[in-house]
Amino acid sequence: MPRTGRPVIKIELTGEEREFLEGLQRNRRAPASEFKRARAVLLMAEGETNKAVAKAVGLCAQTIGTLRKKFAEVRLGGLSDLPRPGAPRTIDDDKVHRVIEKTLGSIPEGATHWSTRKMAKECGLSHDSVGRIWRAFGLKPHRAETFQISTDPYYVEKVRDVVGLYMSPPENALVLSVDEKSQIQALQRSQPVLPLRPGQAERHTPEYFRHGTISLFAALDVKKGEVLGSRYRRHRAREFLAFLKEIEAHVAGDVAAGKSVHLILDNYCTHKAASVTRWLARRPHWHLHFTPAHASWLNQVERFFAKITSEAIRRGNFHSVAALKEAIEKYLEVHNREPEPFKWTKGAETILEKTTKLCKSLV
Repeated sequence: MPRTGRPVIKIELTGEEREFLEGLQRNRRAPASEFKRARAVLLMAEGETNKAVAKAVGLCAQTIGTLRKKFAEVRLGGLSDLPRPGAPRTIDDDKVHRVIEKTLGSIPEGATHWSTRKMAKECGLSHDSVGRIWRAFGLKPHRAETFQISTDPYYVEKVRDVVGLYMSPPENALVLSVDEKSQIQALQRSQPVLPLRPGQAERHTPEYFRHGTISLFAALDVKKGEVLGSRYRRHRAREFLAFLKEIEAHVAGDVAAGKSVHLILDNYCTHKAASVTRWLARRPHWHLHFTPAHASWLNQVERFFAKITSEAIRRGNFHSVAALKEAIEKYLEVHNREPEPFKWTKGAETILEKTTKLCKSLV
């Protein structure tokens, strides 16, 4: 008589459980152990055997079997509370619930958020225990993020328009992401910078001398990744129009070959000035696509501005505006030797779904 072996527990997920597990897999800050368990459970739900799941996630088959049994018993609670060797728990569920409840539903007197020590004093635990509870539930009271919901009445149409240019650009067209990074300061440290050494980060004084500012106008070729940049002392409509003329000279060959020019811009007033509008009206092969109000993050050149700031400007030491200009020019030169386009991964519908979800959370 053939041996059938021990029956395998079948895992079936609800919609909410699947959404949570898939979100945990996308979360780059999630602990590696929880990432593996989330992936393992998703594979179990697809009908994979313990051995196949173990090979896919890099765990032993015995651990996968324990996870399968634990998940079947306590569902999502089994991801972070697997049995481990060591002393038994000394903090019961009621104490954990109190910490979580107070963290989410209250603030300490005279402060804006809880610290591990304040919460430990409030709940009669050690601050290490509070830290472990917070990590287990993904709570970080010391951190805060910002958001801004666009009030543009044509938000949906503009998101689809701009994202469409990134993910499915029109044929025989040149797509340029254009903006200006204004008021870049030429800062000189008041004392010498101490260089990087083994076991010691680079150090510099927070005091500095100001030597003036410039504005960087940039046009990012979305397809190639090349950047056309120009430096101006100010960022008025006059300077923006001068930069548009530079773009026109730069793309003259593409226009002569029959290509249309698509510019992605934010809603800064100089982009809609009368002089700029008149100039563009005489060039019907140029097409403007404006990002929604309060959504300039849709403009891909902003990612380039963040890159040049972190790599060439923020830690720079400039004794004059000319030195700052030289550093920017050098960065552009090096960048354009081997340009790499930014890869846009979020579709318009994904962005709109997240916006809808955020709006509902504020009601």
